[in-house]
Amino acid sequence: MGKDFLSIFKKRKPVMGMLHLKGDTDKDVIGRAYAEACVMTDNGVDAVIVENYFGTPDHVRAVLKEFQDNKVPFLYGVNLLDDDEANFKAAIKYDTAFLQLDSVAGHLLPEVDVAFGRFMDQWRREYAGSVIGGVRFKYQPYLSGRSLEEDLKIGMGRCDAIAVTGSGTGMPTEVSKIKEFRDLVGGFPLLVTAGVTPESCPEQFRLADGAIIGSYFKDSYKADGEVCENHIVELMNVVEAIRRGAL
Repeated sequence: MGKDFLSIFKKRKPVMGMLHLKGDTDKDVIGRAYAEACVMTDNGVDAVIVENYFGTPDHVRAVLKEFQDNKVPFLYGVNLLDDDEANFKAAIKYDTAFLQLDSVAGHLLPEVDVAFGRFMDQWRREYAGSVIGGVRFKYQPYLSGRSLEEDLKIGMGRCDAIAVTGSGTGMPTEVSKIKEFRDLVGGFPLLVTAGVTPESCPEQFRLADGAIIGSYFKDSYKADGEVCENHIVELMNVVEAIRRGAL
């Protein structure tokens, strides 16, 4: 059932930029998302993720439709927060290359998790794209009572890449946590999905296979800021140096 997540990217150590869907009107949200996606991918970001961090589920679907209708030249995925079924449905309808789920294991009581496992099996059969899944993800509860090793093993059966974060949006993902995850998942794709900076990236990327970046790409280094091209260029220059083996 698993898919080769990393094979969908042209370069190693892929970077995905997060579109938070900030805007004052529906038209503004869609226009901003398209402009942000273009400035990211024009400056080397490998893909973007459409997420309703500020916008609504309808905004997510509208942006995805815009990308699909315009046959955009960049890869895009989706993370429709707090509604896993709607997330899969949007990914299928708008033909996204991948989707992100903030938790695929560890966040539910064992008796509830059984049904969630069946849910994941069903929707992964229906969805042709890849799934990025969080374990011990920022802001998500830990209710399984299982060890991290057990939850990661279950998680790897439910997704195609594991997402690891620090304690919050824009907060560092500690190298010690990335190493703990890497030691437990072996060669399974592992993504750092919070707090990546030009300074932290070299050490993080020695362990991780790629990253999702949101806050650092903003002028304020916070999710509610404006996308800043200089910040994108600064970080992607470091990523390119890592790819060349210069860092």
